[in-house]
Amino acid sequence: MYKFYSLLIILAVFSPLATAQETVKKPNVILIMADDLGYEALSTYGSADYKTPVLDELAATGMKFNHCYSQPLCTPSRVQIMTGRYNHRNYKNFGVLPKTETTFGHLMQKAGYSTAVAGKWQLYGADTKHAQVKGHGFRPEEAGFDDYCLWQVDKLKADGERYADPLIDRKGKGPVSMKGAYGPEVFTDFILEFIEEKKDSPFFVYYPMVLTHDPFVPTPDSPEWSGNRNKTHNKHFADMVAYMDKCVGRITEKLDELGLREDTLFIFTGDNGTDRDITSTMTDGRIIKGNKGYPDDGGTHVPLIAHWPGVIEKGQLSDHLIDFSDFLPTIVELGGGTLPSDRELDGRSFLNLLKGQAYTPREWVFCHYNPRWGRFLETRFARDQRYKLYGDGRFYDVENDVLESKPLAKATLDTDTMKVYQKLQGVLDEML
Repeated sequence: MYKFYSLLIILAVFSPLATAQETVKKPNVILIMADDLGYEALSTYGSADYKTPVLDELAATGMKFNHCYSQPLCTPSRVQIMTGRYNHRNYKNFGVLPKTETTFGHLMQKAGYSTAVAGKWQLYGADTKHAQVKGHGFRPEEAGFDDYCLWQVDKLKADGERYADPLIDRKGKGPVSMKGAYGPEVFTDFILEFIEEKKDSPFFVYYPMVLTHDPFVPTPDSPEWSGNRNKTHNKHFADMVAYMDKCVGRITEKLDELGLREDTLFIFTGDNGTDRDITSTMTDGRIIKGNKGYPDDGGTHVPLIAHWPGVIEKGQLSDHLIDFSDFLPTIVELGGGTLPSDRELDGRSFLNLLKGQAYTPREWVFCHYNPRWGRFLETRFARDQRYKLYGDGRFYDVENDVLESKPLAKATLDTDTMKVYQKLQGVLDEML
């Protein structure tokens, strides 16, 4: 009898602790990816033309990366970031995320997260002209998202714009033309509502923004908004960058309002380089021309800022290599999920880097680029922080030749540089 009562006492003492441990809420994740925004478009990276105070503050109080690389174009980047796999494994057509893939939405759902996506989709195959494209990709609910508010799901750009008077597809409502509205505001409002609704349970928000893609038109904060809202001019790019930053600020303010900032990993990046029509001036006097669609730094070097108070040490500046395949394993590891074992994954989690724990950095990033759109030619390269080797043998010291105008002759390489060349050639050989 004594043993029985002793057992009851032990259970009474320890069961609340077990229950408390079981009910600890997992961290939330918000991943924001701007559209057509190279690193040079943020003032935290030295831009003299654009003001991004919210993102500057996140960088100053979180971690900013100097070497994050995307694919040169939108759909290739979206397919890669959502699957953790390089394009030679899973890229079939522009505007299509193959239905055979597993996304971070699927994996976070399985890990017990409520999931939502807002902004630009462009992954279902909405092009009615090509039978091999139309409907061959995922709809958002099929790709692991419980709720969504999106532009260009199964309707093309010709059916409605993303900015003034947008055509928005909301789950359960279908595409609706929203006269008098501004698309980025609608998407951000949706995210705020989702966060409010899910504040007591873990959530994953993916926000592939429509800003700052062309057409370069006024925002509600532009003087021209009350006149011709659809008048295109490159000068409006600066207003669009500012409004993008404002949208980010509205989301962080919501986290503060709900007391969720310390419970949330917040990540910001861009899907590819800035539009080729945009030329930016840096505070050091450099002039940088956007080169979206092309595989040099102007098309692939994007911002990356991570913020998580109490976890990420303030003011961190990282020179480690990150590419778009790395986001999925990082997010899934944080969420306590399980990576798929039935396919080759290329990404490497950088969660330990964010936490300040032991971390084995990448020695290279790889790009297979064949967008099957426009006049862009198939190419592939491997690179580290300084050097870049293309599949056709062109080898550049990008640190000192960012425009890739002077290929290095293999016969002239010194011993150390030859070792880098051989390392990168090994990557290209492996990724056939």
